[in-house]
Amino acid sequence: NKGTTEEELICNFRSSICQALVLEIGETVQILEKSEGKSSESFYSVGIFPVSYVHLKKSTVTNRGLCETVVPLEDPIITETTSTLQEWGVLWKQLYVKHKVDLFHKLRHVMNELIDLRRQLIQGHLAQDQTREIKRHITVRLDWGNEHLGLDLVPRKEFEMVDPDQISISELYKLHVSSRHCGQQSTNQVDMRQRHGDGCRVPVSHHLFINLKSFTYNSISEDADVFFSLYDTREAKQISEKFMVKLNKNGGPKNPEKVDRLCALFTDLSSKDLKRDLYIVAHVIRTGRMLLNDSKKGPPHVQYRRPYGCAVLAMSDVFHTITDLKEEKDFVLKVYTCNNENEWYQVHENIIRKSNTKYSAPSTNYGLIISLQLLRGELEQIRRENQAVFNRALALTRKLGFPDVILPGDTRNDLYLTLERGEFERGGKSVQKNIEVTLYVLYADGDTLKDCISLGSGEPNNCEYRSFVLYHNNSPRWSEMVKLPIPIDRFRGSHLRFEFRHCSTKDKGEKKLFGFAFTPLMREDGTTLSDESHELYVYKCDENATFSNQGLYLSLPCCKEDFNSCPNLPTNLPFQRSPKETFWVSTILCSTKLTQNVDLLALLNWKAHPDRVLDILGRLRQINGEEIVKFLRDVLDTLFCLLDDNTDKYGPLVFQSLVFIINLLRDSRFYHFRPVMDSYIQNHFAGALAYKELIRCLKWYMDRSAEVVRQDHIQEAMRALEYLFKFIVQSRILYSRATCGMEEEQFRASIQELFQSIRFVLSLDSRSSENLVFTQAALLNSFPDIFDELLQMFTVQEVAEYVRGTLGSMPSTVDIGQSMDVVKLQSIARTVESRLFFFPVKHAICFLVSSSFIQRELLICSGILGSIFSIIKTSSMESSVQDEVEMMVESLLDVLLQTLLSIMSKSHSVETSRGQRCPQCTAEITGEYVSCLLSLLRQMTEIHFHHLLNNFHSKEELKEFLLKIFCVFRNLMKLTIFPRDWSVMRLLTSHIIVVTTQFLSPALHKNFSEADFDFKVWNSFFSLTVLYINQPSLQLEALGPAKRKKVLDKCGDMRVMMAYELFSMWQKLGDNKPHFIPGMMGPFLGVTLVPQTEVRNIMIPIFHDMMDWEQRKNGNFKQVEAELMDKLDSMVSDGKGDDNHRELFSLLTQLFGPYPSLLEKIEQETWRETGISFVTSVTRLVERLLDYRDCMKGDEMENKKIGGSVNLMNFYKSEVNKEDMYIRYIHKLCDLHLQAEDFTEAAFTLLLYWELLQWEDRPLRDFLHYPCQSEWQRKENLSRKILHYFNKGKCWEYGISLCRELAFQYETLYDYQSLSWIRKMEAAYYDNIIEQQRIEPEFFRMGFYGRKFPFFLRNKEFVCRGYDYERLEDFQQRMLGEFPQAIAMQHPNQPDDTILQSDAQYLQIYAVTPVSDISDVPQLERVPERIKSFYRINNVSRFHYDRPFHKGPKDRENEFRSLWIERTTLILSRPLPGISRWAEVERREVMEVSPLENAIYVVENKTQELRTLISQYQHRQHHGNINPLSMCLNGVIDAAVNGGIARYQEAFFDKEYISSHTEDTERITHLKDLMQEQVHILGVGLAVHEKLVHPEMRPLHKKLVDQFHMMRTGLHHGVPGVDRFGPAGCQVVNSPRGILSSHSHMSPESVRLMHRHSPLNLQGSIRHSSSSLSSHTSSEAGNLVIMTDGLMGEHPEEALHMQSPLHPIPGSPTSPQSALGGSNSTLSGSASSGVSSLSESNFGGQYPDPGPIRNDALEPLPSHLWSPPDEYLASPYLHIHYGGPEIDSMDPVRPFHYRSPASHPHTHPHPHAHAHPGLDSHPHDRLPALSALKCSLTSRPDCEKLI
Repeated sequence: NKGTTEEELICNFRSSICQALVLEIGETVQILEKSEGKSSESFYSVGIFPVSYVHLKKSTVTNRGLCETVVPLEDPIITETTSTLQEWGVLWKQLYVKHKVDLFHKLRHVMNELIDLRRQLIQGHLAQDQTREIKRHITVRLDWGNEHLGLDLVPRKEFEMVDPDQISISELYKLHVSSRHCGQQSTNQVDMRQRHGDGCRVPVSHHLFINLKSFTYNSISEDADVFFSLYDTREAKQISEKFMVKLNKNGGPKNPEKVDRLCALFTDLSSKDLKRDLYIVAHVIRTGRMLLNDSKKGPPHVQYRRPYGCAVLAMSDVFHTITDLKEEKDFVLKVYTCNNENEWYQVHENIIRKSNTKYSAPSTNYGLIISLQLLRGELEQIRRENQAVFNRALALTRKLGFPDVILPGDTRNDLYLTLERGEFERGGKSVQKNIEVTLYVLYADGDTLKDCISLGSGEPNNCEYRSFVLYHNNSPRWSEMVKLPIPIDRFRGSHLRFEFRHCSTKDKGEKKLFGFAFTPLMREDGTTLSDESHELYVYKCDENATFSNQGLYLSLPCCKEDFNSCPNLPTNLPFQRSPKETFWVSTILCSTKLTQNVDLLALLNWKAHPDRVLDILGRLRQINGEEIVKFLRDVLDTLFCLLDDNTDKYGPLVFQSLVFIINLLRDSRFYHFRPVMDSYIQNHFAGALAYKELIRCLKWYMDRSAEVVRQDHIQEAMRALEYLFKFIVQSRILYSRATCGMEEEQFRASIQELFQSIRFVLSLDSRSSENLVFTQAALLNSFPDIFDELLQMFTVQEVAEYVRGTLGSMPSTVDIGQSMDVVKLQSIARTVESRLFFFPVKHAICFLVSSSFIQRELLICSGILGSIFSIIKTSSMESSVQDEVEMMVESLLDVLLQTLLSIMSKSHSVETSRGQRCPQCTAEITGEYVSCLLSLLRQMTEIHFHHLLNNFHSKEELKEFLLKIFCVFRNLMKLTIFPRDWSVMRLLTSHIIVVTTQFLSPALHKNFSEADFDFKVWNSFFSLTVLYINQPSLQLEALGPAKRKKVLDKCGDMRVMMAYELFSMWQKLGDNKPHFIPGMMGPFLGVTLVPQTEVRNIMIPIFHDMMDWEQRKNGNFKQVEAELMDKLDSMVSDGKGDDNHRELFSLLTQLFGPYPSLLEKIEQETWRETGISFVTSVTRLVERLLDYRDCMKGDEMENKKIGGSVNLMNFYKSEVNKEDMYIRYIHKLCDLHLQAEDFTEAAFTLLLYWELLQWEDRPLRDFLHYPCQSEWQRKENLSRKILHYFNKGKCWEYGISLCRELAFQYETLYDYQSLSWIRKMEAAYYDNIIEQQRIEPEFFRMGFYGRKFPFFLRNKEFVCRGYDYERLEDFQQRMLGEFPQAIAMQHPNQPDDTILQSDAQYLQIYAVTPVSDISDVPQLERVPERIKSFYRINNVSRFHYDRPFHKGPKDRENEFRSLWIERTTLILSRPLPGISRWAEVERREVMEVSPLENAIYVVENKTQELRTLISQYQHRQHHGNINPLSMCLNGVIDAAVNGGIARYQEAFFDKEYISSHTEDTERITHLKDLMQEQVHILGVGLAVHEKLVHPEMRPLHKKLVDQFHMMRTGLHHGVPGVDRFGPAGCQVVNSPRGILSSHSHMSPESVRLMHRHSPLNLQGSIRHSSSSLSSHTSSEAGNLVIMTDGLMGEHPEEALHMQSPLHPIPGSPTSPQSALGGSNSTLSGSASSGVSSLSESNFGGQYPDPGPIRNDALEPLPSHLWSPPDEYLASPYLHIHYGGPEIDSMDPVRPFHYRSPASHPHTHPHPHAHAHPGLDSHPHDRLPALSALKCSLTSRPDCEKLI
């Protein structure tokens, strides 16, 4: 079957056949050929699939060919649902990926519902109403999903998408607004009300659903009746019928069929009812014995209805609990019993008032359990929506009286009777009676009416009613209501009979009749019982009395009124009245057929009493409206009969009555009777002559309006105008039909005269008469409602002239008040919306809206204009509307522009000042007027624009117009007029703007070029084009492929259209281009950031042109460069654009399309070099700006933001020298530091600005947050802020120098008050230095390798100052969190080019040790530790880390002879701390340390550490905690006993070694001295330890003493001269040498610990504190690759060769045992025998001659244990005294400066000269901390020599 067919896939198709198509369900397939067998080869390139996988659908194909469009011939909403579900399917999966679980599940549910609804719609088996409802449900769900997924809003009309080309933009705007509420019902009634001009709101009915779930009680054990009702406690009356439930003695329903069906619906509750103080009241009446607890009272077979209990529930509690409609909640009602039966009638009141003495609470919480639900709406609608509820035998319980809305078809005839009370005689009995009342309803013939008594809804009606019995009560009060639903045809002649019986409680239990009462239901005059209480006579009788002949008692008076009307009663009555006994009942009639009103009956029967007609008509207003509408047709017939009977006599009163009835139907309660009135006029009205009198009376009323003061009756007639005209027109039609058109001219003349009277009323000056204002307003409100009636009698032209003349008869807006403006505009609005306006004469009344109206009554006028434009758009599709559009352009275009500018400026000011008008109202008004303007512009053709532009009288007028329209267009794009998801509206707006601009630009060029050049207009034009191209709604790249194609097919890329317009106008500027250089550089730059190739190509020549003109004018283009950089910075800082900025680099350096790049164009110019330099500089700025923008994203970490800011700040200072931008970024960087609480860095950052300022009085302008002030003041304020930040950062040493600077300035100015303040601050800083604890941070080296890092990090290495208490593993995790894409490098080696140039991120981190500038300064030996520690870790620009290796063959006997250290030193570009926690590494130096030098270094540093710690304990600075000292001593002594320094003796004091290393003689001697010194220090330490040690720790101390003797013995044998430190002569050695870790040989435990602190830590650098640190290797040093503890096992040497796959995590750099987290040994007791480990601090010295970098592999270290010496000596304890006070602080590592082999043995030179090259200057140069320290020491006499 050849041809083209469209089919839809119904199942996914996958096949292994290479020629098969891969198809997804729902896709459209084009069928080229269908064959029964094997497909022909020619189609294999297209694809084959089984025919059963597709379903053939009818469709239309447009654009046949390669890219054809297929539109299925099905319901459009099905098509939309299909495409929407396909789009949602993709987004739904993305929700799961993005962890939006809640929306994911909701959307899945909605999609399933849509699929089901779509299936129902496709099947087509639904009725019309059902189909409409299905479509409504579909659109609600589609709009919900689109809104939550951020998709576009779909404008709809009748549930279907609209075509924007087929409707006006005003209507499209309204559809967008209404589509937000698509799911809400749009009732025709509202439209009808608006059409009739009635603003009244139809009340909404509420309904209360109640379901009795159970009644639990434990004391009745009898059948019970429960009566539920609604009670208004404020008015003390019941407002609803009763709902009755019959229960058995077990509490279940008496009727088994009613299980779970005990429910009722209390209907027709108004909003006013819900605001009442309502309660649900439940009365419980039991049926059984007289007394519940006394079985003797009455025989068991006799049943009495007896009161039991009552329960109440406040509806306020219900409303508080039930928050949502249709929400069902359970409630428990406690049933209370009445203490005194005499109070039963008000037991519910007592419970509500909480009169506790009158009722008893149950012993347990038993009672009624009910569920409640609040429903809203029409009853029929609720029945449809809740069929399950109505299927449960729901009892409809109506309201007493009529509901708020009375429906015409609602037939009702209910009489509610309440037994109030009675007064009865005792009758000779000793006790009072037990009285029971029995009620019968009897007809005139004496028959009892069947089923005419209802105790409550939910149970069938009865023939009789028996009241409950009150025990021993002759004055019972029942207050029990029953309903009597008597048929209307039986009501007349029926009466009620009440029989009274005494219920004996004796054995027989007889019920003895002793009296009766009666009352007829209707009076003799035809009225029913009035709604009031009736006192009935009680007649005596006995049990034997017979009532078979009711005529015997009906002739008797039933009550006092009846008695008075029958004065002559016979004496021998059949029944004697008991004068002392009375009985009270009250009645309420709720009937649509009967009336209690005498006047109404007299009116309907007027012929019986014609003399009373005038009186009756005068009293018609006093009749209740309910009574009138019940008999509406009869009343109207009567009125027109009277009019026909005697027009002159009854005419005015009939007219007045007719006006009253018409206005009565305006009441919301009777609004539904308007169709009854319409039906009457059309089908039953027969007053053919009535029109004459009606016109006469109406005209008479209007003519008197100028004279009468009180005009209430005139205003009522004006409000009734619509129906009066309906009567007039229908009457004339009847007359004309009966007389074949006679008196036509007289009728027309009378109508003409009537309109003259109407114009007369409107033309009156109402400013002095408030009543006249109301009359005119009533007339204008009703006026549009008569058009439809007039069109039945007159032509459209005639009616149009009537309307035009009438609306034009009002005075001008200056002469009438503002309130009348509104009324007139409302009348015009409804005129425009009327049927009259859809006829061809519409232009005759189009332009009644003047500009003054538009600018005052915005919302109404916008509605009028919107309606006009909608009609013009509709008409334009059928005929030409050129003339109408021309008229509107002339009269409205300028007014619309002026109004929009006014509204937009107000809305902007309101947004900023939060004024009175709400933003929603402002947005609504603006949207309405924008849609009107766009509607008009879209209707304008080239001819209209030509006429418009040529009709201006001067160029000034044209200029003003162009400025207005360009300004409005700009505001449309800047202000959010339309929400983001209104893409249809936004695209249409953009299209109209670009088309309009194309029409206007020739006029701009023609009138304002060359000599007439006007900068303002041209600048406005260029600003508009730039804003237009940058609109977010036009950035097609952000759209999905399908939507992008749809937009391009419909509108094309409108950015390109506007860009060509921009380029064309730029070229036409000619010699005026310099006016826009460099001002337009920034805006044009924004255009280039649009990711559209063609737009960028268009802009390249403009940039070149700008540079060329600037070069010609100034000889350079510095202005262009400065402007470009400023705009680039502001754009990026404002966060504009996204990844599109990345394209700018390509824009500058690559080739695009037909145009060469800017760089290539520049190369052709004479200013080639400066141009290329300019492009290069801008390119570098762009790179940094892009990095900065990426870093400043909200989710980025602070370090990246700070790094990007520093990078950009340095660029502005060093490369482009833009001081203002430099200062701006200084403050941005400071703010970032403050956010991160890096106060020290914030202070250093502000110092950069401080250094730019001078102590001069030069005035400075306000800048950033600084006010206008002198330079001196700004620098002073800045100094104070910097001091504050230094103080918060605890860097008081830096603050001291600044204090002195400020003090000098204050002293110069003799400002002693400030001088005193600053000196006190300086003193406080000194106190803080001595007294406050400061945490020493650790330092980490970071390498960022790979091209994916930001430019300022790429392939660079930095040193970072860590946070307080931050260890290496914490830092690593933080950095990997900041760079989640980074790969952690697992070795510390320098990366190769493969890594450096890779498109990835590699991160390398390990710890480093700071190298202080004050190392080895002997004069500082007596300085307290807290002072020295600051200078060791601050103002540091050199850091190092070590790697151990064996040089040459490894010494198998003692590996320390061949163990060398490779030390790498990193020199930073600026010291730390500084303007950032990071500092870039400028260069690195590598040197090698010999084994002997390393040994000296280790021993010396450990000795210094011991000295410091012992000194602290001597001065009681550790407050009794001796653990640190115990652990330190144990670490050194125990390690020494088990090997320790003994291994050094073996290695370096061996004769063979000394003879072979003669050049190291001095160093060997020095090592010997250090060992002896350490022994002495240990002795002193043990003496201090003995004084302070706790008794429980004495065994540890004894062990230490024993081991110390062993150590001394071993040292005595191995080191000559050690006996100098005998018991008698311990010397005080004041050594200047440094401090470091302990020293011992590498035990197996040492090796096992070592891997934890190396740069290649395998277990996340688990911190351990060990007894002592080996003196031979460093955790940083050799980058040892050792696996976990378990891997060491039996072969630790082999494990050293393994390569770690994990991150390099070195040890901590700053503490004495830095790899152990800065703590000393934590071993207790005997510690671990020989446990030792490595620290980077062991090798922290400075070396003069860096050797070559070592890359050779590490050899395994020995793992054998050393045996302790055999003997030891006793140790003396001597106290060491230090001159200065020591501070409680651990002394961190102070590196030892090794001497070169050629150096003097006792000199320690500083091998490195510190230089700080870099782009940014650093405040350390101005504030040398060391000088501050020296100055502080000079104040002490005993330190002068040292200084």
